Amino acid sequence: MPDPNGQAELFPLPSAPDGLQVINDRCLLRTQDGHRVVIVSGIVLAQYAVGDRAAEAHARVHLVEAGWAGQNDVSRVFGCSARTIRRDQQRFEEGGLAALGRSDGFPKGRPRVELTRSVERLKAEGHSNGEIARRLGISKTAVRKRLRRAGWTDPAPEQKRLPLEEPAAPAAPAAETGCGPKLSAFYADDDTPISFDHDPADRRVDRLMAYLGMLEDAAPLFGSEKAVPRAGVLLAVAALIQSGVFECARDIYGTLAPAFYGLRTSLMTMLLMALLRIKRPEALKEHSPAALGRVLGLDRAPEVKTLRRKLARLAAMGCAADFGRALAERRIAQRGQALGFLYVDGHVRVYHGKHTIPKAFVPQRRLAVAATTDYWVNDQRGDPLFVVTAEANAGMVKMLPVVLEQIRALIGKRRVTVVFDRGGFSPKLFVWLIEHGFDVLTYRKGRCPRVPLKRFRRRAGRLDGRRIAYVLADQEVRLLRGKLRLRQVTRLREQGHQTAVLTSRRDLPALEVAYRMFERWRQENFFKYLAEEYALDALAEHDALPDDPAREVPNPARKALDEPIRAARAELLRLQAEYGLGAFVQLEGEAGAVTFRSLKKVQASLARTVRAALQRLKDLQAKRAKLPARVPVRQAVCEEAKRLAPERQHLMNLIKMVAYQAESDLVALIQPHYRRAAQEGRTLIQSALADTADLAVTDHELRVCLHPLSSAHRTHAIAALCDQLNRSPVFFPGSRLRLHFSIATPAK
Repeated sequence: MPDPNGQAELFPLPSAPDGLQVINDRCLLRTQDGHRVVIVSGIVLAQYAVGDRAAEAHARVHLVEAGWAGQNDVSRVFGCSARTIRRDQQRFEEGGLAALGRSDGFPKGRPRVELTRSVERLKAEGHSNGEIARRLGISKTAVRKRLRRAGWTDPAPEQKRLPLEEPAAPAAPAAETGCGPKLSAFYADDDTPISFDHDPADRRVDRLMAYLGMLEDAAPLFGSEKAVPRAGVLLAVAALIQSGVFECARDIYGTLAPAFYGLRTSLMTMLLMALLRIKRPEALKEHSPAALGRVLGLDRAPEVKTLRRKLARLAAMGCAADFGRALAERRIAQRGQALGFLYVDGHVRVYHGKHTIPKAFVPQRRLAVAATTDYWVNDQRGDPLFVVTAEANAGMVKMLPVVLEQIRALIGKRRVTVVFDRGGFSPKLFVWLIEHGFDVLTYRKGRCPRVPLKRFRRRAGRLDGRRIAYVLADQEVRLLRGKLRLRQVTRLREQGHQTAVLTSRRDLPALEVAYRMFERWRQENFFKYLAEEYALDALAEHDALPDDPAREVPNPARKALDEPIRAARAELLRLQAEYGLGAFVQLEGEAGAVTFRSLKKVQASLARTVRAALQRLKDLQAKRAKLPARVPVRQAVCEEAKRLAPERQHLMNLIKMVAYQAESDLVALIQPHYRRAAQEGRTLIQSALADTADLAVTDHELRVCLHPLSSAHRTHAIAALCDQLNRSPVFFPGSRLRLHFSIATPAK
């Protein structure tokens, strides 16, 4: 301010120029001549016209996500609410810069009729849906909808094959007892994504296209490199394609919207992670994204946050059950001969969290804890077919009809034998199974008469290439008071213990009945293997949903009376014993005759105590009898009952199932070339998948040359596997590169 005496101020305060607004101590916004500039620490962050809505929204998002300014400061200066900024952040994350520049719905100013005509014209010219979507800047879903509304008669034209010659004489696949995997030819199609980059280590153009919403999935782009870590996992690509996981996912989920890491890339990443024993997305922090990206044909593999976001988006679609059903149908079409016996068992996954969820009994801990239960169905080779998550940890007796209804829908009218343990023992359930076209094979539960030793005979034979010998007795038994007749095959062990097996199959030899029942341990070993190697017990989902309030559970008030009743019964037994002991001592100690009156006089006080204890026990039992055995869960739980959201966990189970199936197929292929394949086959395949390899790219091939393994006979087995895989052309998913495998000769 000027001095009253007319003298000017010595150090005047500087005034802000017109159009300058202060966001915080390091961020400024200046508006001049219809343009705006965002300045951070003296450096221009963004420059745009005043009416450019997309650029302004992007500048706001950039300031907040980079941590240069808070939402409140940005909203104050830009004249919007903090909610608007959060909405812009979500739109930018889901759809890129294009989502910030337009409102929801159909783009304004674009004529709908002309767009439909353009779609019809391009389709008539023979272009695929993916190519039409790319040219017009819309999604393939929009293309399909417009063609369907226009009455297009050929919505799914036959895919064209690449002009590659078939192998001259494809050799038969390795044979295995019962059935063997057949890896057929797989070709690229017209929907193969196109890359706009040329350097495999620099995918900036493709990432920009995905950022602008013009790319649904990044095309694999490989480079010739030496000693690529873990490139041996590409050996499993043929088995993964054979499983149909990519086709089923495309049919069920469609697309993950414009993204660099699309549906196919995300699935391939999760499958290769499982095969490489990267057991959960959080474990990606321990691996180099660039090194893993070279195996996927990317500059960088998706990191933890990205992969978890893709899983959340897939889970939000709620299609995991349909995805599992499609995979099971594909597996049954390929392995139908292995479905004569189906093994069903439940696996309990313990829950450690803050939510109150239903409990399940854990045999290893011998107590009931908060958990979830999955029921797996495996074929007679021990490979998984599909998995069902039980609601509220329902038991085997309740879940078997649910599981078998899905089996019937998958296999049709053919008759199969269902093998399960004592948890499913229920004669009434057996009647239901037999009436619905299933055969039963299970252990007999509870006490049963011992079979005389003279009925046992030694039975020996060869099944599935193995020499088997048991001491067995075969007889007919009746259950449900004679209404149900079953066959009982009893095994006698050296210690004299008898194990009874019940079945409705009378056409099988007793030796095979016992063998198929005892092979149920394959499924137990499967659970143990997946828990150790694939982290089957890891929780992929921690979100909880409200439980059904009308679901009935055991009455906790009734259960609370069990302990007092047990204590009252024990006290009564103690008093009765004391009363009898007193009478015995008096009878033995009296010299003269003892009359009833004298005994009653001596034991009068104790008798009153016994009668009081007996009355207390009767009162407790009467009180418990008045209480209902089961009540709605809203009455049993003080706080709101929850259940874990099943979708993401179910999806991860399916990913691990497909990876395990691929591993099994590779083990079957090396079995004729590796003597100890039954004992060490999976260990050998695991070593080969984790092996280092050299990659060489040509115009039509991706050559994978693995480094030698630890010993010559192991290297020879993998060399035979490479020869078998090369006999059927296999293309890396999303590319036109045919895979060719070899293994270097070990140095002498």
